[in-house]
Amino acid sequence: MTLARVRLGAAILTLCSPLTLGAAPAPQTPTAETATAQTGTAQTGTAQTGTVEEQRLDRAAPQEILRRSGFADAAPDFARALREADSYAEARRVVVRHGTRLWERAVDRVQGRAPVADGELSRDDDRPLYWARLGMTRELRALDTEFELSDSRRTALLGALERTSRGQDDIRYPARAKGEKRVLLTGFDPFTLDRDVRISNPSGAAALALDGTYVRTADGRRARVEVAVFPVRWQDFADGAVERALRPHLARVDAFTTVSQGRVGRFDVERYNGAWRGGFPDNLDVSRTETVPVTDPDTQPQWTRTTLPCERIVAADTGPFPVYDNTEVTEIPAGASEPVERPDGPTEGSTARAGGGGDYLSNEIAYRATLLRDRLGLRDELPGGHVHTPVLQFGAGNTDPADGTVTDPEFVRDRLAIVAQVRAIVGVVASEG
Repeated sequence: MTLARVRLGAAILTLCSPLTLGAAPAPQTPTAETATAQTGTAQTGTAQTGTVEEQRLDRAAPQEILRRSGFADAAPDFARALREADSYAEARRVVVRHGTRLWERAVDRVQGRAPVADGELSRDDDRPLYWARLGMTRELRALDTEFELSDSRRTALLGALERTSRGQDDIRYPARAKGEKRVLLTGFDPFTLDRDVRISNPSGAAALALDGTYVRTADGRRARVEVAVFPVRWQDFADGAVERALRPHLARVDAFTTVSQGRVGRFDVERYNGAWRGGFPDNLDVSRTETVPVTDPDTQPQWTRTTLPCERIVAADTGPFPVYDNTEVTEIPAGASEPVERPDGPTEGSTARAGGGGDYLSNEIAYRATLLRDRLGLRDELPGGHVHTPVLQFGAGNTDPADGTVTDPEFVRDRLAIVAQVRAIVGVVASEG
């Protein structure tokens, strides 16, 4: 696996595009059996240390991001409310209330409904939501209660916090006006944080910017956009997080897109998605190398494909970055044993080793969403697939995380440009739905 094949970012249930990670070599990939054991340890963590993901919260950059966004109070306020809960039922109400409020607060800040003081980070930033959520999950993991709180109930509370603080429980479309369209979009958390803990993910920023908004289609109609954000963790996907969030809505929307971060300087619409996990470590430092685990594996295809209007997206004037129709895959041809790259899609009977979006979680969310579309019998009527955004980079002179700042003008400029172009692409997609 090369890092050029690892792409990730955000799902918009209306777009298509890839993300390329840096050039550092990937850590050695363990077997699927070893990875399973690692996942259990990494995700559970301990009350004293938290998970691998939560431990990064104590570094200087995340603390500065929380402080300069006004989100440093989220975890302490949540912890105080949890300590006052005198029953599991009350603890669950606290979790749902604070998780929902964190999501709403992040959306309000990005969309301009919350003030931004001098010296704070620009309002388009997706990172305060990510780091504040981790502070809250760490508090919940460490909670010591006077009432009985079994491991299974604590896990249920963590699940509720994840879903509410990611907008997954907040996908609600108002009564449809005449001619109005509905689009579902998803995004991702920041990742590769051990390389640079300052990293932002433009797919997550796009999700926050578009949630509950309307875009205009080419013929002037309005399209309502609802969104959800997903973690960069293999086990959450194996546990059905994508299907659980999307299944109730696919039959009621006119288009969907998963979005993530891909190559430098370009958008990609991904034609093909492969049923393979390539092993690149997730945000828990867990690797998984295996066939994508789904329900009913006996009917699982090696490939799914986009039903997004790729040619129209590529041809449209959506913004400053070029948009490509990416048909490249990596496969093991029928009767062969070694993987080969194919520029024009998979051949009959081949085994997937990378979709157009690579072999990481961006490919997997695209594979899962389009497989769900097909299993619901919606392939011929529902445009859906994956879009990769350009990589969001820090500006010249601010590339070294050892001495760099958490933001700079070029970084903000490019994030705003990417988000605006995602919005325009959604408009093209909605025109097709």
